Amino acid sequence: MSAPMAESDRSGGGIVTPAPRKGAAKVAAVTPEILARLHAGAEETLTLSECLAVDFAEMARGCLSVATAEAVTAAVDPSAGITKRMAQAAGTLPDDVVDDLITHPSDTIRGWAAFALAGRHGSDLEALFSALRPLAADSHFGVREWAWLAARPAIVAQPMAALSLLMPWTGEGDETLRRFASEATRPRGVWCSHIAVLKADPEPARLLLEPLKADPSKYVRDSVANWLNDAAKTRPDWVLALTGRWLEGATKETAALVKRARRSFLS
Repeated sequence: MSAPMAESDRSGGGIVTPAPRKGAAKVAAVTPEILARLHAGAEETLTLSECLAVDFAEMARGCLSVATAEAVTAAVDPSAGITKRMAQAAGTLPDDVVDDLITHPSDTIRGWAAFALAGRHGSDLEALFSALRPLAADSHFGVREWAWLAARPAIVAQPMAALSLLMPWTGEGDETLRRFASEATRPRGVWCSHIAVLKADPEPARLLLEPLKADPSKYVRDSVANWLNDAAKTRPDWVLALTGRWLEGATKETAALVKRARRSFLS
């Protein structure tokens, strides 16, 4: 089947490029047409609101087998929080299809794959992190969040082992992998359990954070700043001392990171 001909610009005969779709700012603003495309796996979400608008039962019916769709419908509690629903849906996926779903066109289903991998590998952090690498480096913002959230229970259970295994990730060439190392180990984090030992004493994470303080990527630096802001809720003394050392001869990027890190307790 040949590709449709592009429409010509009347003024000069040039090719008219369709404007990029703008994501919905609110769940209620997601149109039925976009929602149908999301459920069919024909469109990726562009905003958190679109992620939250997806009906998991409809998504499963549009993208997976009848048996799996029925299992998803039975397992997912529509009133539960989004992270819990992701795990519920993932728990229904047959293990022999999970690896294929890592590259599924739908960001939601790739997120389900992340949680399924977490279920497959359990407390084996080394195997889990290896399996999650492609999702931690996914092109979609949401999938990258699901990757670390899926790993979070195992990290909470073994925080020192997680820090050790993720230390080499701080030297990765891909900024998304460097960011995973920081974001996945935040003492508090978002939509996830806290890491009590790091709230009480963040020092074990210093060697993971140090290589990222002048990271060329703002995406990574913001994660580090948020990590430190988490720690400042319980150990402002530690954060103040560490960031004070970082300010000695700091670049403007590191200085901005420190300012963001201290936002909750210094004006």
